Amino acid sequence: MNDHHVPLVDLHHQNDAVLPEAMAAFAEICASGAFVLGPAVSRFEEEYAGFCGTDHCVGVGNGTDAIELALRGAGVGRGDEVLVPANTFVATAEAVLRSGAELVLVDCDEDLLIDVDAVADRLSPRTRAVVGVDLYGQPAPFERLREVVGPEVLLVEDGAQSQGAARHGRPAGGLADVAATSFYPGKNLGAFGDGGAVTTDRTEIATEVRKLRNHGGIERYRHEVIGTNSRLDSLHAAVLSIKLTRLKEWNAQRVVAADRYAELLRDLAPVVLPRTVAGNEHVWHLYVVRVPQRARVQQALTDAGIGTGLHYPAPIHLMPAFADLGQGPGSFPVAERTAGEILSLPMYPGLGAAQQERVAAALSAAIEEVGS
Repeated sequence: MNDHHVPLVDLHHQNDAVLPEAMAAFAEICASGAFVLGPAVSRFEEEYAGFCGTDHCVGVGNGTDAIELALRGAGVGRGDEVLVPANTFVATAEAVLRSGAELVLVDCDEDLLIDVDAVADRLSPRTRAVVGVDLYGQPAPFERLREVVGPEVLLVEDGAQSQGAARHGRPAGGLADVAATSFYPGKNLGAFGDGGAVTTDRTEIATEVRKLRNHGGIERYRHEVIGTNSRLDSLHAAVLSIKLTRLKEWNAQRVVAADRYAELLRDLAPVVLPRTVAGNEHVWHLYVVRVPQRARVQQALTDAGIGTGLHYPAPIHLMPAFADLGQGPGSFPVAERTAGEILSLPMYPGLGAAQQERVAAALSAAIEEVGS
């Protein structure tokens, strides 16, 4: 690796800071033998519910399960339609189908958040839920969605990328009827492996999710419904509790890095920089620019030692797994156009000014090269 390499993500800064405390917590859990749904999980659930401003948090095995169980816990299933933006990670759509409901896609707006007008156009008597995705670190406009869908349609927040963000002062994870999040290691709040959670103020949803995650029952050997095995492990919960105390500081470092990018790249036409939507507090899970001739620009950055990513290279309807939706190119024009332009630049706590200057210089050189 060359000395000027800048990775897309570097978790060492965060993990090194918590490792001594985590190892002590691991030793305590190993001594107790409470590896699954033990005190460490209950403690983290209480802490994260408070962080999100919700009454309940239910830890589960991963973020995909969190979305599915949030839907199923609210009674969404066969015969129901669930609206989802086309420009999301596959897990959002996958979870809807796993719940038994019918997947209905809608386009995004120019800020890459769910298009509220498109939602209004696609509502039907069978619409049971709308999943708003908090993309790249900023929340979807849930208050506008509520105005459009009315009180009877369930609003679900996919908050896998927005831990610590807020909209109009309300914390992400508490913006909808129920929210799902992921604690995959690269998230703003990441475990040392997979994990997820469902947050809500609705006691009945939380109770159902607690059953569903544990083979359909809360009491041992009392299985009330057909559930699954999706439980947050105690070791991961302990790490999350430790990291949660540092999340505000780490998110602040992301904001500083995003502001620095905005300054370094402000005059670099025709690159389109991301913006924070009015009312949002962005936590910059990803810093995603839009560039012409994306493949050539990305290759030039790779050659210069700059790590990049594509989040996400194809909308849901153009993936082979979803071919039976019958929606080809042209179905969701904004999602399709932007999918060919987006490029994720390095972003993580601990990203230094000199590293960002190298990224900016390499991007500038790449843009000049493809424009020549």
